[in-house]
Amino acid sequence: MDAQSRGRADEIDPADQWVLNPRTGNYELRLADSAAQARPKVSAPRRSPSAPSTPTKPAPGVPRPRRGDPPPGGRRGGRSRKLGGGGRKKALAITGGVLAFLLVGGAVAGYLYYDHLNGNLSVTDVAGAGTGGFKKDQAINILVIGTDKRTGAGNENYGDKDSVGHADTTILFHVSKDRTNATALSIPRDLITDIPACPTKQPDGSTKTIAPTKGTRFNTSLGQEGRDAGCTMRTVKELTGIEVDHFMMADFNAVKTLSTAVGGVPVCLDKAVNDEEGSHLKLDAGEHRLEGEQALAFVRTRHGFGNNSDLDRIRIQQQFLGSMMREMKSKETLTSPKKFLSLAEAATKSLGVDSGIGSIGKLTDLAGELKGIDTKNITFTTLPVKDNPAEPEGKKATVVVEKSLADPLLQMIRGDVSLTEVEKKEQAAKEAADADAKAKQDALLQGNRAAAADVRVSVYNGGGPKGSASTTLNWLQNSKGVSKSSNDGNAPAKVNATQLEYAPNQADQARALADMMGLPATALKVGTADASAKTPMKLTLGPDFAKPGAPLAAPVPQQLPEDVQRAQADKAICAK
Repeated sequence: MDAQSRGRADEIDPADQWVLNPRTGNYELRLADSAAQARPKVSAPRRSPSAPSTPTKPAPGVPRPRRGDPPPGGRRGGRSRKLGGGGRKKALAITGGVLAFLLVGGAVAGYLYYDHLNGNLSVTDVAGAGTGGFKKDQAINILVIGTDKRTGAGNENYGDKDSVGHADTTILFHVSKDRTNATALSIPRDLITDIPACPTKQPDGSTKTIAPTKGTRFNTSLGQEGRDAGCTMRTVKELTGIEVDHFMMADFNAVKTLSTAVGGVPVCLDKAVNDEEGSHLKLDAGEHRLEGEQALAFVRTRHGFGNNSDLDRIRIQQQFLGSMMREMKSKETLTSPKKFLSLAEAATKSLGVDSGIGSIGKLTDLAGELKGIDTKNITFTTLPVKDNPAEPEGKKATVVVEKSLADPLLQMIRGDVSLTEVEKKEQAAKEAADADAKAKQDALLQGNRAAAADVRVSVYNGGGPKGSASTTLNWLQNSKGVSKSSNDGNAPAKVNATQLEYAPNQADQARALADMMGLPATALKVGTADASAKTPMKLTLGPDFAKPGAPLAAPVPQQLPEDVQRAQADKAICAK
């Protein structure tokens, strides 16, 4: 009897017989002592599940090894084999639940390499709405969309059963450039905003552009008039000024299947809830572990907490997601093949993504970028809003952006500034070192300045207004006499702020150009090696650039206003 048959005969789930080898980071098949003498001989594994290397067919749900992995039982040819530091480890070691926050993407952690999971994904061509990729030296922005589409058993009980699927829950997940922290920005569905023109890909391959709409609810950026997730991405970019790289989308079923697959999500209630009017959630005060329908009712209720508003529901959803993240990254989940198999299936079956991450391999790459972020350095926050002044008192149903609070928050996200106090404290030493370097640079700037005719500079646009590089070149050559200047177009990568890079022996040129352009010392980046006589400096114009000679935009705030709502992902908070 083979190992899988033995597991079934003993009424043991075969997945439970696969355990993590801490030395290799791989899962290996371990049988009970009573089965040791019946341990099967296994030939070298094959890469594809569709081409098994032995006549024995594995039980459904039991992972098949890949080429180069140790065979079940950890034996090959009578000798013990383990992978060295350069060997390929299972996706568990690569991802470790790091996409847990993404509600659906997190469940793909572990066993991501299975080819059959690709078939579960729903992929949308967003017609250029996103960047189509991400780079290791830049921040990553992922739009997580939860729709209110009521497909699936029992979901018709939640409000409009005929909904086309609007952007009911939307979170912009910003991952820092150095991959140490992240900000999760919730966007209220009832926010009044403008939806830009939206090209959408049609089933026949053609492109249809949906006309823009002024002053409408944010949630209609998806579903309404045939809008796809790319329309929501475009709306978010126009609303926040933040370029979105990718989207991930799921409907009601994702909450039910993922919460069940992980074994329930712990929540805490300050008071008893009995929502007979909407979600039908009924819970006593205290701690609970929710899954399936009960979990969906918890995140859908608008009559159980706070002032019965959508903004209060956003806070509840953030608490639920934080708890789900902690549960997925817990030891109990990370070491359970059974849970990982269930999570992988549940997530991919309920997950919609753009073509830029439309495969298990690409999702694995994304997971690898996020794996180092600790939950203590992930901050949930909500775009600050206020009641819509255009609506009469007593009939407030929509909100508008509260600019005095939203502007500094969005500036911090665009400037890649962490909202996490823990992260800020950890960077204190680095900031002190930067201040020292700045002081030395300021002193350097007090020396002689080169004549304009001797200044050599290449101008790039790294996120400034369109045409900034050519405008600056004309200004330098015609107004300032900097004849040895050139327009080199778009920079290889966008920058957070305008910067002038120069070599130590170009300090006099840097001082002259900084005076002309009005560049502060913080914009000057001196290299370590001298440049040749004809090598130009590199001026990269950032989003703080307005026009040549004008002062740069105000620096990015480093502290949020006290009234901006925030919560840390590592802290359990009782719903009120």
